[in-house]
Amino acid sequence: MAQWGKLKYAQQSCLGQAGKLMQQTGMAWPGARIGLAVSGGMDSWVMLQVMTMRQRIVPFPFELFVIHLNPGFDSTNHAPLADWMREHGVAGHLETTDFGPRAHSPENRKKSPCFFCAWHRRKRLFDLCRQYNLTHLALGHNTDDLVSTFFMNMLKTGKIYGLVPKETYFGGRLTLIRPLLLLDKSTISQACRQWKLPLWQNDCPSKDATARSETLDAALSLCKGDKRIRTNMFNALRRWQTESWPGMV
Repeated sequence: MAQWGKLKYAQQSCLGQAGKLMQQTGMAWPGARIGLAVSGGMDSWVMLQVMTMRQRIVPFPFELFVIHLNPGFDSTNHAPLADWMREHGVAGHLETTDFGPRAHSPENRKKSPCFFCAWHRRKRLFDLCRQYNLTHLALGHNTDDLVSTFFMNMLKTGKIYGLVPKETYFGGRLTLIRPLLLLDKSTISQACRQWKLPLWQNDCPSKDATARSETLDAALSLCKGDKRIRTNMFNALRRWQTESWPGMV
C-alpha cells in the first residue's frame, strides 16, 4: 500500500473491513462491472475511495463505474465528483433528475418525500445498470443503516430482518453489494476527513427528518449515552446479520 502513503486508523479500517467482507461473501469476480451509486454523502464517497483502492489490491481485474443521480435541487453541486472522476480516471454516468422537487410537490400526496425519491432513484439505478451492462450495483450502507433498518422492520412490519452484504436481482443478472456494511458511521466520517473527500451540501428539505434517522435516534436512546451498550448493540446486529446470511463463503 506504499502508493497511498501511510494510512491512518480509520482509513485502514475502512479498507480492511470492506476487503474482508468482499472476500467472505464473494462480492466480486474476474471481469465484474461494478456500478457505484455515489450520492455525494460521506458514505458513498468513502465507498468510492475504498473500491478504487481495492481494485488495485484484488488479484483479478474488475471495472468500476460511477452512477450519480442528482435529485434536482441544485444541478451543479456534483461538480466536485466530476472533477474527482477525471483526476482518478474513473468512468461514470452523472445525471440531474427531478426526483427531489417532485417528491415535495402536490404530485406526491400519499408517500413520504424520502420514499418517493428513493423509489424513483432505485428504479433509475437499475435501469442504468442494465443500460451499461453492469453486473453489480454497490451501495454505501453501513452498520448504522443496518441497525436502523432492523428496528424499522421490527416495529413497522413485525418481521426480523436487516440489510445483507450481497443479494441478487433479476434472476441473478445484477448483484447488489454493500461493501461498508461492517463499518460504523463514525469510522467512515473520520476516514472521509482524512482522505479530504470533497463533500457538498445536501439541499433536500427533508434531509434531517428521515424515517431511518428518526428510528436510529430512537434505538440509540435505549443506550442512554453508554458507549458500551451502543457497541454491544451494534456488534450483536453485525454478527447476527453476517452469520445468518446463507451466502457467506
